Formats: sequence, structure tokens, C-alpha cells
Amino acid sequence: MDYFKFNNSHKPTKGSFLISEPFLPDPNFERTVILLCEHNEEGSFGFVLNKISGVALEDIIEDIKNFEEKVYIGGPVQQDTLHFIHRADYLEGGVDIGNGLYWGGNFEQLLVLIDTKQIKPEDFRFFVGYSGWSSGQLVEELEANSWIVAPNATPDLVFDLDNEALWKTLLKLLGGRFSIYSNYPTDPRLN
Repeated sequence: MDYFKFNNSHKPTKGSFLISEPFLPDPNFERTVILLCEHNEEGSFGFVLNKISGVALEDIIEDIKNFEEKVYIGGPVQQDTLHFIHRADYLEGGVDIGNGLYWGGNFEQLLVLIDTKQIKPEDFRFFVGYSGWSSGQLVEELEANSWIVAPNATPDLVFDLDNEALWKTLLKLLGGRFSIYSNYPTDPRLN
């Protein structure tokens, strides 16, 4: 299945997935999938979609009650900051990253919507920290074959796939040699 209409010349853009190569040596990004929220001459940033922190949002923000959504580790940069992505086009101030996905928005409005139970928790994902690259850094990592770029992230791929299997599932959807990558063992000595 050629789900992403992948080609080897695909460049990263806002709304792309960055899928780590099977043997990327950085423990922060081992078998990760990043939703790229910005990519330009000044740099790039996004959020790791498949690393759950083990704490709920209500554990971090005391104003939030009865909202037990898990918080994800968005990346190694500024892990004392909270960010969110969503598919709620009604939230004011969200940055459109394409295909019905948004980054951030009016946090006060979000708190009211959570308190009055007017949102679907499964439409939001919260992160501590983010993944960031300075000008040209991501391009260098792509040239070093550290990442596979998959275009056209969609809300169903971001929010509805099993997090633990996300890396493997996206590689299988890419097809071809990437399907083979999805079966590589974490430790090549086990092969």
C-alpha cells in the first residue's frame, strides 16, 4: 500500500512525520515518530508522538480536574514547558500545521472547555518539551540518513493509531524497504 505516496526526494515540511531510522544511536529518538510542526531556514521543531511520560495532565496543571489524559515527552528540549497539538478547529489561536492538525491555541479557552467537559480528550495530545533543530541541522541529519520523512500527517494517524506500534505501523504503511525496516530488531546482535 503506497499510503504516503512516498518518494526518495520528499523534503520535510510542516505536517510531515519524521520517522527515526532503525538504528539511530540517540536514545532520545530511538524508534520515535515526530510530528514536524515547523520547518524553515531558521530551524525546525516538532513533538515525539510515541513516548508517554507516565503522568496525566491533571498531575501537572492543578486547575485541571477529572482529565486523565497522559502527557507525552515531546523531546529533549525545554522539558519544563507544556505544549499541545489537536484536531479541534474550534479552539482559538491554534497554528494550522495541515490536514486538520493544529499546534497550540488559547490555553485559557482550553481550560474552560476541559472544565465544562466540552472537548473530547482523544482530540488532544499534550507534551512536555519538544524536539528542535537549529538552522540546517535537520537537513544534515537527513543527509546522514537518521530520519525517514513521510508526508501528510493526518489526525487519524496522529491520534488514533496505537502509540506503542506507531513507529512500526508507519514504516509498514510506507511500504517497500521501509516495511522491512519495521521488522528490524532493536538490538542488531539479536538478528
